[in-house]
Amino acid sequence: MAPKVNRKTVKKKKTEEPELEPLCCCEYIDQNGEKNHLVASFCDCQDLDEGCERWITCKSLHPETFERIMDTISDRFRIPWLRGAKKVNITIIPPLILLPLFLHVASWHLLLGIIILTSLPALALGYYYLTHKRKDRTLFFLSLGLFSLGYMYYVFLKEVAPKGRVGHGQLVILTCGLFLILIALGQAKKNPGYLKNPLQNGSLPNNSPVELLNRKGQEKVKGFSGDSLGSVNNRMVKDDPKSYSRTLVESPNKVKEDWCAKCQLVRPARAWHCRICGVCVRRMDHHCIWINSCVGESNHQAFILALSIFLVTSVYGITLALDTICRDRSIFIALFYCPGVYANYSSALSFTCVWYSVIITAGMAYIFLIQLINISYNVTEREVQQALREKTGRRLLCGLIVDTGQYNRGFLRNWHQFASLGARTLHPPAEDIV
Repeated sequence: MAPKVNRKTVKKKKTEEPELEPLCCCEYIDQNGEKNHLVASFCDCQDLDEGCERWITCKSLHPETFERIMDTISDRFRIPWLRGAKKVNITIIPPLILLPLFLHVASWHLLLGIIILTSLPALALGYYYLTHKRKDRTLFFLSLGLFSLGYMYYVFLKEVAPKGRVGHGQLVILTCGLFLILIALGQAKKNPGYLKNPLQNGSLPNNSPVELLNRKGQEKVKGFSGDSLGSVNNRMVKDDPKSYSRTLVESPNKVKEDWCAKCQLVRPARAWHCRICGVCVRRMDHHCIWINSCVGESNHQAFILALSIFLVTSVYGITLALDTICRDRSIFIALFYCPGVYANYSSALSFTCVWYSVIITAGMAYIFLIQLINISYNVTEREVQQALREKTGRRLLCGLIVDTGQYNRGFLRNWHQFASLGARTLHPPAEDIV
């Protein structure tokens, strides 16, 4: 009879629990788990009041207080939505406001243009190092990239195309290039090759270190030697300050693998843990801030495709704009010498946007060049940075080319392997065999 009584009591408890009232379009559940309203967004914020008081009295603000203020602002920055206000990432807002403002101010005078266009990369790099140091994910650069594409296209349609020098076919080609960039970026933002945690399904693989550690009285386990098992055990006990330990293990297939204490999984060769995304990625190249995702085995090809399409489309658009603004001059000369360009606001804004596009294109061309070199030598950016820190490998052209020699199989074979990334293979690549 005891089970029946328990079932009845459980049913009574379920019926006694009050149902949560549906939220209206302006209500939300804040970070403290309490019900709040958009009207009260500027109320009950002691940290913000303290920050304003210190700013008025010219006193320094503690970093912890500043972080709490930013967390509160990001939590309360919402828009009305059905069944509760939706949270908006605050990092997407600054590019939408600052970029048009800076470009319009830069078009007032040549000196203003030089100052602003040279300071924009410095500001972007400063913000990057700030967020990279704090290991924060930000949508700032993704918002800046997408909005730059849209705003440059808008200025081209409004200021350049009406001058009559751009034909319909050229405009169609530029528009198709823009859409192809967006499609390629969408593909590049897909899963880069995240390694799944075996604990998610509630079961562990037969050769996982966790399962092996639970087996007692065995000095040698199938797939692992006693020494390697002991090394894994020692790594498991001690906390690694880098959130993962580089422990090499020999599997039955002798595939180079290592244990990630953060993700609690054994990862294959060339897989790394991304401290920003918080997961391990197969053949991780780097974490790209422009797509707010990692570049790995599954999306590296799409990333290169997006870069190449962007460069071709951007150079084509810059050529059309300069040919319209500075007639009867070559493209290179028009960039540095275009008399009368600041005579009217329309041509000045177009010329400023052209130089902004040139700066962005030059930066992306450098990234594209580095990617081509790394693919040709079959190294990832993560492996290059590690080789530079440890002063290993062969360096050419002042470190522009770094050849670790570990996976390099020749130019053609390296590109063939890159072209086959993401393909499902039953056997590991030869260079991954230890």
